[in-house]
Amino acid sequence: MNLSTICHNANQLAERTGRFIRQELGRVGSRQIEEKSLNSLVSYVDKEAETQLVEGLSQLVPGSVFLTEEDTVDNEEGELRWIIDPLDGTTNFLFQLPIFAISLALEREGEIVLGIVYEVNRQECFYAWKGGGAFLNGAPIQVSNRATLSESLLATGFPYYDYERTQAYLKVLEQLMQNSRGIRRFGSAAVDLAYVACGRFDGFFEYSLQPWDVAGGSLIVQEAGGTITDFSGGDNWLHGQELIAANGKISEAFLKTVRAHFG
Repeated sequence: MNLSTICHNANQLAERTGRFIRQELGRVGSRQIEEKSLNSLVSYVDKEAETQLVEGLSQLVPGSVFLTEEDTVDNEEGELRWIIDPLDGTTNFLFQLPIFAISLALEREGEIVLGIVYEVNRQECFYAWKGGGAFLNGAPIQVSNRATLSESLLATGFPYYDYERTQAYLKVLEQLMQNSRGIRRFGSAAVDLAYVACGRFDGFFEYSLQPWDVAGGSLIVQEAGGTITDFSGGDNWLHGQELIAANGKISEAFLKTVRAHFG
């Protein structure tokens, strides 16, 4: 399996699907929006984008199966599985806030081996494959080299449906606010991870995440020289619904801060 070729072709597919998403910006009426669960919105744009991606990836890697956010295809387990978020940042898209992305990952026998985050508005394609490094629109990228939390710019995602750990989360925010350059909340975990990979952010943390939110971006961070863990410092970040991404220099201090309050 030639991962670089697959990645190149999947990038082109993401770009084509991104054009469809851009042309629908501002065209979705209120009656065309569904609430899947508390504060989780979806429209025909998410579903059509997912259909385009599934059809294209099925041709690109015949026999592969899928894990997708919008369930336009049966979710299955298999040797080769694509993990897809067709529009990460749907709420931003629907409110015409310019940060949303397509996230793709290829999983081989349980290991993520390819990741793509296509930021639709800026037309920035972040991608990586296992052992091949990380790239943005063809140019190599790497995580930042800032060495302390105090000089780092961090990102997070606010809880929007799971509020059971809100107090722990707010305590982490309070500590980081007082000991960093600042914290940003963009509303797309895929974009946050891509920005860690290219050094725009030094670290990112969030809980209540799903595999399709983080699968693609996490590999890009790792191939760019960064670290990915769950809140305990372990490797259950794909299905454990919590994740810390950072450059290697602040990862220990960042993890210590999160663990101090989440346990």
